[in-house]
Amino acid sequence: MAGQTVTRAQLSEAVYQEVGLSRNESAELVETVLNEISDALSRGEMVKISSFGSFAVRKKGKRVGRNPKTGEEVPISPRRVLVFRASHVLKDQINVSMSKTSAAKSSAV
Repeated sequence: MAGQTVTRAQLSEAVYQEVGLSRNESAELVETVLNEISDALSRGEMVKISSFGSFAVRKKGKRVGRNPKTGEEVPISPRRVLVFRASHVLKDQINVSMSKTSAAKSSAV
């Protein structure tokens, strides 16, 4: 299931193509949106993007882990982790495109 990675440059190019801003303005817009999302998450706020999903920061407590090679117990310090929960709209879109891809592959055989 290897796919391509979408980069900031590709997002900026898509904004340029769709909205009609200059390339520089499109790049600035993408950077501003990403920075605002990052800043909100850093403050511990949840970010919800309609029909896409939600980003949130979750606190994980201190626990004891295990080195898989040696079996040695290792303390894992408390930390904050980023979690993403996809919306039902996004999940449905992914599943529809996946079923179309599967149908195209099976009809080609």
